[in-house]
Amino acid sequence: MKKDTCNDCNGTELEVDTKTHDIVCSACGLVQDAYTIDPGPDWSDYGDGATDGERTGMPSTHLLHDKGLTTAIDWRNRDAMGGSLSGTASRLANKLRRQQRRTRMKDSRERNLAVALNEIQRIGSRMDLPKSTRSESAFIYKKAVDKKLVRGRSIEGVAAACIYMTCRIHHIPRTLDEIGLHSRTGRKEIGRTYRALAKELKVRVPPSSASDYIPRLCSSLSLSGKTQLQALRIHEEAVKSGQMNGCGPTGIAAAAVYLSSKMSDNRKDERTQRQISEAAGVTEVTIRNRFKELCLIMEWKA
Repeated sequence: MKKDTCNDCNGTELEVDTKTHDIVCSACGLVQDAYTIDPGPDWSDYGDGATDGERTGMPSTHLLHDKGLTTAIDWRNRDAMGGSLSGTASRLANKLRRQQRRTRMKDSRERNLAVALNEIQRIGSRMDLPKSTRSESAFIYKKAVDKKLVRGRSIEGVAAACIYMTCRIHHIPRTLDEIGLHSRTGRKEIGRTYRALAKELKVRVPPSSASDYIPRLCSSLSLSGKTQLQALRIHEEAVKSGQMNGCGPTGIAAAAVYLSSKMSDNRKDERTQRQISEAAGVTEVTIRNRFKELCLIMEWKA
């Protein structure tokens, strides 16, 4: 067991010798521990000029159907020294690439995953979702494939439903309409597939809240932090009253932001119903209806 003090003089100034990897007391010179393991990268130069510590390869990821654990052959016809390959060597390299592609996707499951994970990557990049969200979406899709829930459904629809489920789990403000806009399927199919996956996989998805959409809506409208905090307080009062139960979260968020901009002393934060409607993706009629209800709850006269 490693100690923080010297075994001989009880000194506390222990140093690590970078050459021998020994823990040495700087006061008396006693070696406390020998051959300690260095968890850092390997910066040694082995004659190839590569001292960047990147010899371990890429980490495993769910975003690839084989988790990135198989060998990848570079598409460039270059040798180890950077020179061009001869005609015979180029033909051999092309043959190896072709055989490698076949072995990586040996059955229909692998081909299904390859198509679906590419679709998840495409939608995630277009919606600017973090890599962790895409990775979890891929993991949920693999679970759906293992339980044979993809049969009879489109690959694109299931992939989009997995992304929507992950966004709901982690409170990322993305609506079905947004995902349907970037997906090759419609909103109805994504919603139907999402409900089926949540039921069969027994995933507990928390209900979406207007508080998840308010910060994003205020950011897109370039509103001040004070107006955003006021909109969140309005939403809290609406939740406490219980009068907004059953209403869509995006409509409540849009109305709360509209009411907050009306109550703000800063005239630069004033926004019209049309501006908020375009940013939130809801109709002006919905904003007006929710706005009237919020005014009654907050006892504020428009």
